[in-house]
Amino acid sequence: MQQMGKRIFDLFFSLTGLLALAPILLLLGLLIKLESKGPVFYLQIRVGRYGRDFKLFKFRTMFPDSDKKGLITVGMKDPRITKIGYILRRYKLDELPQLINVLYGNMSFVGPRPEVRKYVDMYSTSELSVLAVKPGITDLASLTYINENEILAQASDPEITYLNEVMPHKLALNMEYIRKSSLWFDIKIIFRTILKIVN
Repeated sequence: MQQMGKRIFDLFFSLTGLLALAPILLLLGLLIKLESKGPVFYLQIRVGRYGRDFKLFKFRTMFPDSDKKGLITVGMKDPRITKIGYILRRYKLDELPQLINVLYGNMSFVGPRPEVRKYVDMYSTSELSVLAVKPGITDLASLTYINENEILAQASDPEITYLNEVMPHKLALNMEYIRKSSLWFDIKIIFRTILKIVN
């Protein structure tokens, strides 16, 4: 029953959000195209529920093929990021296309943020339990690490810092979310996320 309520919530608000935000989404897409060549959306393969791969939608914030130079973004001064990309990332607007994922059903508004296969393959047996639920646009880890790129920018080796410090803590927060999961808890996380972004 809880899962059905969550899916109804996701369907209604993702469709409502896409319709209400359509003019803004079109404007952002136009600005992306005007600044640099390449697609409006950046599609990345992420690992979803039950370990199934899916394509995650984001507005493209980097120059084409930038992901070939590394998966981790190190701060807002990363030279791969476009000018409009800085703005999109600062206010998390690059995540808005994930409403498509929520509508389609391979993501939810709230749930563990989906990782790339490279890092999921490093999960321990207990950590793989986070794949028992749908990934989300936001979660407890997103609130804690809302400035993750800036944290990694200060590290001498961002990859090692992510693997040894950030990722294990995020997974622990993901498992905490699963233990506390409820529709009301999801609503509270959504409002906390909005407040974090605007402040």
